Amino acid sequence: MPRKVKNPCSSTLPLDVLSNLPAHVLDDILICLPLRDAVRTSILSNKWRFNWCRLPAIMLDETLWDTTNENINFVTRFTDIIYHIMAFHVGPITKFILSIADMENYLKVDYLVSFLSRNGIRDLVLQFPEDKPYKLPSSFFTCLQMRNLSLEYCSIQPPSTFEGFNGLTSLELCEVTISSEVLGSLISRSLLLEKLVLQISSILNHIQINAPKLKLFDFTGNVELMSLKKVPVLGKLSLVDTVEPSWKAGRPDLSKYFESFPTLEHLHLNYQSVQFLAAGSSNIAAKLSSPLNCLKYLRLSFICLDELVELSIALCLIRSSPYLQDIQMECYYLALDDLRVLPLSGDVVNEIPASFTGVTLNHLRSVKLVGISGTKTEIEIIKLLLAVSPMLVRMLIQPKMANESAETRLKVLAEITKFPRASTKAEVHYRLDDNRV
Repeated sequence: MPRKVKNPCSSTLPLDVLSNLPAHVLDDILICLPLRDAVRTSILSNKWRFNWCRLPAIMLDETLWDTTNENINFVTRFTDIIYHIMAFHVGPITKFILSIADMENYLKVDYLVSFLSRNGIRDLVLQFPEDKPYKLPSSFFTCLQMRNLSLEYCSIQPPSTFEGFNGLTSLELCEVTISSEVLGSLISRSLLLEKLVLQISSILNHIQINAPKLKLFDFTGNVELMSLKKVPVLGKLSLVDTVEPSWKAGRPDLSKYFESFPTLEHLHLNYQSVQFLAAGSSNIAAKLSSPLNCLKYLRLSFICLDELVELSIALCLIRSSPYLQDIQMECYYLALDDLRVLPLSGDVVNEIPASFTGVTLNHLRSVKLVGISGTKTEIEIIKLLLAVSPMLVRMLIQPKMANESAETRLKVLAEITKFPRASTKAEVHYRLDDNRV
């Protein structure tokens, strides 16, 4: 009879290896699981029964709702989940994500927020449906350990005693209901704030940003005046879809607008924010009063280069940024009879090369131009960038495909290939139909 080979590990390892792992290792494993699966581990053994109860991070979103019994009313399911969390959880809950697509009333959510406020919440995400925003309860404003906050379709009306979240480092507000005064106060009282993302379509009067540690500011929405006064370390700025400022609110001074954040490295503007910045200037200067010496990336989206104001600001920003490494422009074309267009004269276009006399973009390596229709202005800018960029490596041109014949695109390509290039390494990629040439 053959002799059985003894497994050398059987005498050294316990039968239940996982249960004997350190508690913090088990927590790391459970955090990686969806909440439903984490709770199900309680049936593995007595040692696992309450492991999920000390989870520091909990997520209730569509991935959870989709796995619960749809035959039971959503409010009942939600109430049952919240009850188990509030009844059995021990220790702090430092991160919580709640995403609700439909709910009749938010009374149970109020209970949940109150529970979180007493359990050390630091990272909080609340997302509600567009047609039924959630009014934040008073207990929300007592979450004084908050570090990262993201709100979607919420109404923010803090009590008069609220003094802000002193430790907040990241704030994201999407389509919230909030006054300009409350928003400004919330930001200015968050002295450690490093990241600010605002997506607010309702028109705000005046937002004043005082955030000495702010590094990233991404704004999409409608505001009559945006004041960036105390943001000395701001490195990334995106302003999209601002409205034309009123005289009552005041008007920005383009030549000095960027002086408050000299460390800016990344800038994104679209045509509305360009018009917003130009509203306070009767004439656009060739350069800003202070150069953008740290700017490396410039993106101008949905911009019409055949419109005087938009062209002037685009050229001004390029001239004022001697260390630019990457330029991206997404162009569109407006008919000359469009009321929004201040058409260019032939002299303005012809003077573009002369306006760059003495300007060399010694650090520019990449250019991407999208929606090029082959207007004289666009061609002059392509020619200019090739001529003043000795370190250019790649220029990608994606022509406007709609309403443009293949013959027109071929003519543009033939013209571009003749332009002299300051860089011997510069490659020009031109998308013709579905291919690059």
